[in-house]
Amino acid sequence: MKKASFLLIALLMIIIGYKSFFFVVDITEYAIVTELGKPKKTVKEPGVYFRIPFAQQIIFFSKKLMEYDAPPSEILTKDKKTLVVDNYCRWKIVEPLKFYLAFRDVRSALARIDDIIYSEMRIELGKHNLIDVVSDNRNEIMRNVTKASRIKAKDFGIEIIDIRIKRADLPPENEKAVYARMKAERERIAKQYRSEGREEAQKIRARTEKERTIILAEAYRKVQKIKGDTDAKVIKIYAEAFSQDPDFYDFLKKLEVYEQTFDDKTKLFLSTDSYFFRLLKEGTK
Repeated sequence: MKKASFLLIALLMIIIGYKSFFFVVDITEYAIVTELGKPKKTVKEPGVYFRIPFAQQIIFFSKKLMEYDAPPSEILTKDKKTLVVDNYCRWKIVEPLKFYLAFRDVRSALARIDDIIYSEMRIELGKHNLIDVVSDNRNEIMRNVTKASRIKAKDFGIEIIDIRIKRADLPPENEKAVYARMKAERERIAKQYRSEGREEAQKIRARTEKERTIILAEAYRKVQKIKGDTDAKVIKIYAEAFSQDPDFYDFLKKLEVYEQTFDDKTKLFLSTDSYFFRLLKEGTK
């Protein structure tokens, strides 16, 4: 019984001694070794390391990517519109010693990150109008905020990976007024576009009508010229044909006169010396 108690006590002493003389760093952690409150060594690689019992303390920091969700805050845009911006940030510790000397713990670091992001967000949004923030330009704005915040956070051993706006709303008290002004502005622009469109349409119609008149006049001129040339050729052909037999031409013209004068309902009372009667009586004689 005494032997078993002795072995248990010896085992406890070994465990206590191990924890007193050694510490383990996980692959997902950094370790800062402090001696009497002052940092002595930074451990970035995983493994088992020796320490001086009681004199040295070990402070661990995570290597993992962390996320900070900032509380909504009001920011003024270039066109003097107040926006309630809700953003988040993804960040990680890259220089544990700088981080420890600046903040000691993550909670203090989050407060500083919030100050940096809010400051850069206020500066960047102050360069843009409201419509730019709520449109496709938001990605470019956030890239600028991320870049500027990353430079400042680097001095504290922090790398800011990304900053994004989750939501950007107008304050409830002036939301309706701003929307009304935006609607009026869009209606003004639409009215201007419609007016310019009608003016341009009128110019196009006038230009088209002018071109149409010119084309029709030119076509009419060509038609009349063709008809004149054709009539001249026809007259020439008739003249050449009828000059060979004048009596036949005279007879043909008389028949044309009859054709144009009489139909199946025509009744004529002719004297014996009438031109029509003589033609019917004598024929071509």
